[in-house]
Amino acid sequence: MRRFAFIIHPLTVADVARKFPWIRYLPEPIVEGVTRCLPPIRASYIQGVRSPYGEVDGFFIACPLTARQMLALPETTVLRQIERACWKAVDLGAQIIGLGAFTSIVGDAGLSLAKELPVPVTTGNSYTVATALEATRRKAAMMGCDLAKASVVVVGATGSVGAICSRLLARETQHLTLVARKPDRLHRLAYRILHETGLAVKVTTNMVEALKDADVVVAVSSAADAIIEPEYLKQGALVCDVARPRDVSKRVALERPDVRVIEGGVVKVPGEVNLGFNFGFPPGTVYACMAETMILALEGRMECFSLGRELFFDRVEEISLLAKKHGFALTGLRGFQRSVTEWDVGEELNVDNILQPGYNTKLKIAE
Repeated sequence: MRRFAFIIHPLTVADVARKFPWIRYLPEPIVEGVTRCLPPIRASYIQGVRSPYGEVDGFFIACPLTARQMLALPETTVLRQIERACWKAVDLGAQIIGLGAFTSIVGDAGLSLAKELPVPVTTGNSYTVATALEATRRKAAMMGCDLAKASVVVVGATGSVGAICSRLLARETQHLTLVARKPDRLHRLAYRILHETGLAVKVTTNMVEALKDADVVVAVSSAADAIIEPEYLKQGALVCDVARPRDVSKRVALERPDVRVIEGGVVKVPGEVNLGFNFGFPPGTVYACMAETMILALEGRMECFSLGRELFFDRVEEISLLAKKHGFALTGLRGFQRSVTEWDVGEELNVDNILQPGYNTKLKIAE
């Protein structure tokens, strides 16, 4: 049986406390000081990933650094920890390794890491792009929003996921604005899109200004904390939050019931899957980046499929076709870890509960 592994890490100290409850009583700097020195651990054994063409198993391997640590610590320190996690995966028999969350963006986005390892590495970003845009199109259609005429904004447009999302969306909309921190990279991307599609996109480093008129927002930044607050968003806007940690503040769930927030890239895995780990999703449901690693293992494509800062149209299309072949499918559109068809915008919500896996209140959104 082919075997894969996927590298995960705690987004915040609160995630560490879910595994070790006593940690919540300690100051965050102390916790991060301890986790910095911890070795990678085998978080769970994954079994039951089965398609009509075969079956694979795998592991989640946890690198103990939080998102904030991955941004703040010396790059060499972070890369060393990620590499240690990958070698643990190799020792467990993994034939392909997926990089999750911030492990996929540190350094050169896996290129150097792939050269050091005896097995291929993928970030899963191609399938993330495919499912995020599929979710955005589907939800926009449900809302009666014509993407071709809508004002579309991509936040974090110059990252690897953001750039390919921007280039694909430029084929579908007449009004596209790109937001990122570095003007030179924004202008290079805008020129590339003009050359590819003939569309003259707008570029800005002022996210707040861009969001006020946005009908559709695709958020793909690499920020360590939420950057999109409720007061920034247009009435009735649709936001697809692809970022991990999330770009959208949890305040949006309480203060802006008119805004539809969906998670980008959450899919159902074929088979009777036991992940051995709770991400707050329904059973057998994972992020698309994780699913890409599983798909490649099922297909026997042990290769560095999505790696580095550049993603490609053909890879996005190919992994989407392979996913359908093996029975992976975009699961119900979700916002703040709940199906958006279950939300009731008139109900008073406890947003802290919304973010917990055990939250069961039945909710329904009025479309």
